[in-house]
Amino acid sequence: MKSVFSIVTGLNRAFFALAAALIFAVVPILLFEVISRYAFDAPTVWAMEASSLIFGPHFMLAGPYLLHLKGHVAVDIFSDKLTGRPKAVADILSFLIIATFAGVFAWVSWPLAVNAYSLGETSFSAWNPPVWWLKFVVPLAFAMLCAQALVEGFRTLPVLKDKSEAGA
Repeated sequence: MKSVFSIVTGLNRAFFALAAALIFAVVPILLFEVISRYAFDAPTVWAMEASSLIFGPHFMLAGPYLLHLKGHVAVDIFSDKLTGRPKAVADILSFLIIATFAGVFAWVSWPLAVNAYSLGETSFSAWNPPVWWLKFVVPLAFAMLCAQALVEGFRTLPVLKDKSEAGA
């Protein structure tokens, strides 16, 4: 089971690294746009849209590994006061809610991505690039978030069995 956990977390780490690398593409694109627009009075039709198309996958693909790193915003007013078993139960319930939410989103977004592909969906802008491929990032990212939430929940289970951390 630990090898499955390692595979899921490792894959999410790779997607996280890809997402981080995508930002390095945005900077030169926007720099080119600014120089073109203000220095040569020749704005591009593609730069702003390209940066938006990059930001979507950036945020979506980084999310699952951020869950592992505990990097998401959390309302922990109550859970920070918990220790031992009660903390583990609260964490597991949280991971189950996240996994359910992400699983439903992955399930619902998959047909939309397939439909976008079958239609050869484009952005309908002046540049009009294909965007169907972007629609596949959504179910992929949510499926990986679901998997990572389940992994984090399973990693928390041993705390429930540990008598020494029964808590208050």
